[in-house]
Amino acid sequence: MSKVVKAKPAKAATPRSRRRPLKIGITCYPTFGGSGIVATELGRRLASRGDQVHFISMALPYRLPAYERNVFFHEVTVEAYPLFQQYPPLPLALATMMADVAETQRLDVLHVHYAMPFAASAFLAKQLVAPRRLPVVTTLHGTDITVVGQQPAFFRMTKFSIESSDRVTAVSQALKDATIETLGIAKPIEVIPNFVDPEVFAPRKRRAQVLAPPGARVLMHASNFRPVKNVEMVVRIFAAVHERMDARLVMVGDGPEKPRAEQLARQLGVAKHVLFLGNQEVMEELLPLADVFLLPSSTESFGLVALEALSAGVPVVAARVGGLPELVEHGVSGYLEDPADLDANVRAVLKLLGDEPLRRRMGRAGRKVAKERFHVDRVIDRYRKVYERLCC
Repeated sequence: MSKVVKAKPAKAATPRSRRRPLKIGITCYPTFGGSGIVATELGRRLASRGDQVHFISMALPYRLPAYERNVFFHEVTVEAYPLFQQYPPLPLALATMMADVAETQRLDVLHVHYAMPFAASAFLAKQLVAPRRLPVVTTLHGTDITVVGQQPAFFRMTKFSIESSDRVTAVSQALKDATIETLGIAKPIEVIPNFVDPEVFAPRKRRAQVLAPPGARVLMHASNFRPVKNVEMVVRIFAAVHERMDARLVMVGDGPEKPRAEQLARQLGVAKHVLFLGNQEVMEELLPLADVFLLPSSTESFGLVALEALSAGVPVVAARVGGLPELVEHGVSGYLEDPADLDANVRAVLKLLGDEPLRRRMGRAGRKVAKERFHVDRVIDRYRKVYERLCC
């Protein structure tokens, strides 16, 4: 079953030279998280430039509006069958839908975001449409390699799926290196970083008493609240900062670690100063209200929300892990610390909050990096060239 989403365009695209529009299939997880956000924004930007984009997923992707020109949504469902209620063969249903969309819409390329199970399903879809050609691009986002891909039950299939793709990209050099080291991938991997629209994620005048009373500082964290996000450390950092100054902590997102974070806030006596907002669709409105953004993850392949914070002019205190050093420059646009070192993280936050000229200077530096190195138009151009090399 396919659902079609089609209507008015998003923001007008930057004029480009004349070229043949492509028909692009995109598969991603529809939930709150970096890989789905990047895939959705990529598709929307391509559609605004004139390409036809077909999202093939289990639900309407997060950040995909109800209507968008040149955007189509094809929902993957598993037929009702008693056995399937307990053991749904979703990867097979996904492969079938990929093949159906590729044939009926005459896709030029299929782009999957996350190795498992999407790259495996894409491999099966290629076999289903043969001898028709269906080039597959697989973008690695992080936990598909650092967590899922290293599990014995998935290791071999993850490696096979990646190597069976026609092109492979990774969102950071750190992730590329980890993929080669842990999976022994011999296939070339191109690093194409995540991106941000500096016009959307931009500094704004702070609205009084929106998140905190006048004079109170605002610390912010946003994630899917998985264990790797280290949300308990976020609460501990805030509690230590709050002992020294009036501050509020804003926690955006939801996930398995949220109850533990809420409980810890109560135990530390700061619960009434912490706002748990759940998943939000207006991060561009929330991030500029922060004084400091916290991301002490135990592992982070890139850190899209950190980039969005930098673009909004907010200094970031993050972990010195994975791809974060590729976007946050220690002492320039924020601070990188050991995610297990509470004292070091607290010192970094207090230094920023206690020196307004420093905080503003770092905010400007972060925004400059976001605009010059991670601008959405520049990164979209790179993905478009990958597609063109495969099908044009």
